[in-house]
Amino acid sequence: MDKGQLTEALKKAKDISNKKNFKQSVDLIINLKGIDLKKTEHQVNLFVPITHIGDKKVKVCALVGPELLSQAKDICDGAISVDDFVKYSDKKKIKKLANEFDFFIAQATIMPKVAAAFGRVFGPKGKMPSPKAGCVVPPNANLNPLYERLQKTIRVITKNDPIIQCSVGKEDMKDEEIIDNILTIYNALIRALPNEIHNIKSIFLKLTMGKPVKIGEEAAEEKEKKTVKKKGMEKKIPEEEKKETKEPKEEAKKPIKNKIQ
Repeated sequence: MDKGQLTEALKKAKDISNKKNFKQSVDLIINLKGIDLKKTEHQVNLFVPITHIGDKKVKVCALVGPELLSQAKDICDGAISVDDFVKYSDKKKIKKLANEFDFFIAQATIMPKVAAAFGRVFGPKGKMPSPKAGCVVPPNANLNPLYERLQKTIRVITKNDPIIQCSVGKEDMKDEEIIDNILTIYNALIRALPNEIHNIKSIFLKLTMGKPVKIGEEAAEEKEKKTVKKKGMEKKIPEEEKKETKEPKEEAKKPIKNKIQ
């Protein structure tokens, strides 16, 4: 995958998508092959820092004890005290919470209570506070640097199927910025896969409400056209010429007698 292919695919994805009254996201879809998700080493769960975020807002909720509650309310988009966990006994309410936020921060000292209250929903959705992302913090943590870092973090994860899907920007961002984000995510994924590039089956780009465009498809179609055109230009040998080639004329068959002067 190179920048030329990405540029072509991104342009086509924008061209075939009808204009909406909201800024659509640009989504990256990567189909994997040779992956057994039952094996822990084949599961993908990455937190990739990107450079270009545009006006994208990443919503963060903190699940904390009294030590961090005041700070969490000031900094994060949502804060739930351990004393209020009991209010989330309804599974539907937990699902709504999981869909509302992109990341969850948890205070390390209450993680068992976080798991007991939210794990049954957060786990399958990949929303449990992750130590890999630095989202499990001590009671004396400064939440502001973590919150700012999460604003520039993309979650790259496989769930039930060997497929990656994540947002890489907004349609009003510069193409170069979106492409840079895609390459950053792609390179991070390649390093994490057991057989690297050989585990990539196909890659697509699409806008939120648009149709997916396969990256590299334009180049493949162009190559096929050139091959067909080249075949069409091949010179056809007339049947008469073929016959002459196979069966020399009678005169040519007679031996040539050398005349001695």
